[in-house]
Amino acid sequence: MPKNKKRNTPHRGGSAGGGGSGAAAATAATAGGQHRNVQPFSDEDASIETMSHCSGYSDPSSFAEDGPEVLDEEGTQEDLEYKLKGLIDLTLDKSAKTRQAALEGIKNALASKMLYEFILERRMTLTDSIERCLRKGKSDEQRAAAALASVLCIQLGPGIESEEILKTLGPILKKIICDGAASIQVRQTCATCFGVCSFIATDDITELYSTLECLENIFTKSYLKEKDTTVICSTPNTVLHISSLLAWTLLLTICPINEVKKKLEMHFHKLPSLLSCDDVNMRIAAGESLALLFELARGIESDFFYEDMESLTQMLRALATDGNKHRAKVDKRKQRSVFRDVLRAVEERDFPTETVKFGPERMYIDCWVKKHTYDTFKEVLGSGMQYHLQSNEFLRNVFELGPPVMLDAATLKTMKISRFERHLYNSAAFKARTKARSKCRDKRADVGEFF
Repeated sequence: MPKNKKRNTPHRGGSAGGGGSGAAAATAATAGGQHRNVQPFSDEDASIETMSHCSGYSDPSSFAEDGPEVLDEEGTQEDLEYKLKGLIDLTLDKSAKTRQAALEGIKNALASKMLYEFILERRMTLTDSIERCLRKGKSDEQRAAAALASVLCIQLGPGIESEEILKTLGPILKKIICDGAASIQVRQTCATCFGVCSFIATDDITELYSTLECLENIFTKSYLKEKDTTVICSTPNTVLHISSLLAWTLLLTICPINEVKKKLEMHFHKLPSLLSCDDVNMRIAAGESLALLFELARGIESDFFYEDMESLTQMLRALATDGNKHRAKVDKRKQRSVFRDVLRAVEERDFPTETVKFGPERMYIDCWVKKHTYDTFKEVLGSGMQYHLQSNEFLRNVFELGPPVMLDAATLKTMKISRFERHLYNSAAFKARTKARSKCRDKRADVGEFF
């Protein structure tokens, strides 16, 4: 993060899946934690001799399914670290599927549990493995490596360690993002990774501006051209443009005021054209970005005036009440919900406060900047977001939650719900929903018969 931003922003001051055979192959390491000499990045399958050593580790994907609760109940910290050491060794395996599953296993573990000291000692090894996989790996392996890089920086938080990671991986991520021959999915994941890592670790303001420009060059390709007068047709690149726009918006929230003003002048009149895209996710991303830009602009100038306010509100109101039959019901429902909030933000400067509960605490999301930041990190951490909100000092500083709340073992035990209790609760909820739907159908049937 830029130094001048650190001084001005108190809350920053304190600082996606593996294949079955790959996951099975990655569940191993040599006895005693000693890894064998292998030739990394050969696509040959592991030999029988190699596979004979691969029996000491559980499935890496289990980290995502079981989460921290299972790790606390069924395994000790030593067991977890032993497994992770084996997975780190397997990031140098000859099999691409094994490397990919090992990367995903490490990522899932880091997303579900704080392992700062363990990672701090091995950050250079992990960074080297991620760098190799990004440079020489195929599509799925590169995506797994980029996802791990994001979680690695979240674990370490702002500081010289994360800065070194970004300094090593940043040029590679930028190259992949701008490489038209690379897989769209890889470029998309790298764009999100680049945004998240820069948000955490960028200390040089010129590097921040360079990252913004890189992302701008991607998503502005979706802007409506002057010769176009109708909707923007989505392309295979649209998902990349969406991720680049969201990453750019995240970084804009930590820019100095002068840079924010410059970006507002550049994009305020072009960004609304994305609302006419035929891809619902692009429309939503553009709408939420616009709401955030208005919030930033009004934070700088309370009497901020937008020239095309009437046409913009008409467009937002149309999307908030969209009833086009050619669009899927799920898309329309999601779109209407988002754009009702966006319209209120633009017209009334209002934000519908959301409450996020985690453990005994709760967090209130009361502005678009906080909502966008939360959504970004939740996308990266998945179900581990609540755990990190409780334990990760960096995220607690970002959301102004204060130091982690210390709870004794007895309190933690009373807060936990067993798998059986969760199953009963979910079953009861499912039965209640089914019963409600049946009653609703019966009423509709009765009305039909009446007429």
